Amino acid sequence: MDYVEIGQVVSGFRERMTKLALFDPLYELQRKRQTDRQNKPIDFMELGLLTLLYFFEQKLMRNNKASVKDLAEFLVKVTGIFIDLDDVGFEDLARQITQVFRPTTGKKRDFTFMNWESGQAEHIYISILKANAFDLKTNTQYYTLDEDGLELIFATKEFYTEFQLSIHQLVLRKQLEKGEFEGALRQINEMRIDVEALQERMVKLEHELKRNIVSEETFGRYKGLLEDIYLRLQMENEEFEELRQFVKETKDRVQAQTVRQADQRPYELILRISNELEKVHGEHSALFHQSMALKSHALGAAQESLYYTGLDSFNFDQDIASLIFSTPLPLETMKGVLAPFLPVQETKMWSLLTVWAEQNMLEDGSGQERDDKFLELGGDSEEYRYQTMQKKLYKLLMELLLHKMEERDQVELHSLIQLFQTSEHANLLGERAFYDFWIYLHQRSPLRADDEANQHNEQQGTLLEDMYMLLGSRCLVVTELKEIRKVNDRFSIQNMLISWGEQDDNRT
Repeated sequence: MDYVEIGQVVSGFRERMTKLALFDPLYELQRKRQTDRQNKPIDFMELGLLTLLYFFEQKLMRNNKASVKDLAEFLVKVTGIFIDLDDVGFEDLARQITQVFRPTTGKKRDFTFMNWESGQAEHIYISILKANAFDLKTNTQYYTLDEDGLELIFATKEFYTEFQLSIHQLVLRKQLEKGEFEGALRQINEMRIDVEALQERMVKLEHELKRNIVSEETFGRYKGLLEDIYLRLQMENEEFEELRQFVKETKDRVQAQTVRQADQRPYELILRISNELEKVHGEHSALFHQSMALKSHALGAAQESLYYTGLDSFNFDQDIASLIFSTPLPLETMKGVLAPFLPVQETKMWSLLTVWAEQNMLEDGSGQERDDKFLELGGDSEEYRYQTMQKKLYKLLMELLLHKMEERDQVELHSLIQLFQTSEHANLLGERAFYDFWIYLHQRSPLRADDEANQHNEQQGTLLEDMYMLLGSRCLVVTELKEIRKVNDRFSIQNMLISWGEQDDNRT
């Protein structure tokens, strides 16, 4: 007997059972036994398929209000000459079929099977119909096809939903080549439904990405799935571009033909086809960009979440210590376990080359000497208005400081800042000039009005003239303290002690 790879045989068993589970409601309908008024048996399975086709047609027509009564009227028109029932009987048939596709409990249908790939019993939940709206006035419930219902409709045509849009694109091209414009218009409507179904799947997939990625294995599976979706949407988008060009050529050809003919309907149809195709293409393009965002942003966020989840759930005693002490590991293996938790080897070295390394030069790119002193007041200011404002501010700050100094011999900058926070001048704490003032006082300490050092620049002297006039013959000494005070989110400044200095009356 030839060797059989069991894993390959049962691979994808759940997906195959999911396809079969879609037909379970139809088989349940087939098991129903009921006769009409002439004792003829009623085939519920066939009526179930008719029901699916009815709701699919309503979805194509964008009719979101299809009730049991509407379904009963449809069944009367299709099967009325074969099934002998009155209107009430057909409405009962429609209600029974609807309840099979959507149980009265509102829960999805549960399909249980043994997954021979995983060796565990699993459940599949399917939803053929879903409630769409409710009319309170007439007490009427409206239904529409759910995602699994669309899957079931497409499965009856013997091709996969994943390639449904691509198949519609190929069929549309053939219909346009044959001039079957009405069929082409219907084909575009089916393409629109495919795109809407894909949009719902993308939303669900985004939620699954945020909720279900708990291991590297699931992350790799979703990453592969997103890459497949992206490639498929890319190919479909390229086909849409070709279809747009083909429709344009067909429209030009039909327009040239209708000039010589009285019938304008073909040209009207091709215009509708062009407009509807553009709408579907736009929705598909948005879906294509959404897949790109999922592939780049959502997947990266999920990977980052997985990383931090691993950090939070890591326990050193359980995952490392217990492994080392409970399991006799070889020395080589022990090194591999401990290596990530050991510090990187560091070697302190000093090289003679550092002596000749590139040094910082006190020149800027223009070749002029750079000044590395503290911020100086004044300077080459370009706006006179700013100088005037700064001059008034410095005068105000000096007035407030001297007023406080009159009450006591010395005061800390920290207490002054607290005073400003509760005063009408609290807004000054958010200005850079407020801090420049104290830095300047510390630079020039001790401060005297007649000190020639304070008048080294004519422009600066003019700027600080009012401030020094307030000081008079007195002397201020500013001494820095150790602690740094954080005033707000933007500014911090080292605390200072401002006190009176000795007055020198003999200075000339």
